[in-house]
Amino acid sequence: MAGNDDEYVYDEATGEWLPASEVAAKAAAQNAVHDAAGNVLADGDSVTLIKDLKVKGAGQTLKQGTVIRSIRLTDNPEEIDCRHDTIKGLVLRTEFVRKKS
Repeated sequence: MAGNDDEYVYDEATGEWLPASEVAAKAAAQNAVHDAAGNVLADGDSVTLIKDLKVKGAGQTLKQGTVIRSIRLTDNPEEIDCRHDTIKGLVLRTEFVRKKS
């Protein structure tokens, strides 16, 4: 239960007054970067490709199952910045990767 000193914010989606901390937590969860399976990605995570991808400009194909280490999140929640042994400055869409457990 919220304390008496909490600030409240009107949530237009639900039509309710909610504690500001709860609204901030919802916003953070919506802005999180997710992989193809819905797992939350973070800087430094390793991911696996879920399909073969032709890399434009490199004349090369990254095969399904390739592990990409040390990803970096970008301003776009649908893209991650990463490196591969033979390709520097690689940007992948999150819909084609799955977090390596």
